[in-house]
Amino acid sequence: MKKRFTEKQGQYLAFIHYYRKVNGRPPAEADMQHYFRVTPPSVHQMVLTLEANGLIERTPGQGRSIRLLLSREELPDLR
Repeated sequence: MKKRFTEKQGQYLAFIHYYRKVNGRPPAEADMQHYFRVTPPSVHQMVLTLEANGLIERTPGQGRSIRLLLSREELPDLR
């Protein structure tokens, strides 16, 4: 089966999954920025890309609204 995302995208998806599992809510973009040690525009562009590829969905204007559209079995392990 062909993967629907790149390795880097997979790491962001895994982070979203595990962050929600541990904290009971989705991560903010700032949480991803700190974990991956990247700039705010880099995280925002990744979120937009994941959304455009149908891997996540968000509620416009609402923070911490990222929802994965994949099952845990489809996600890679977080490194």
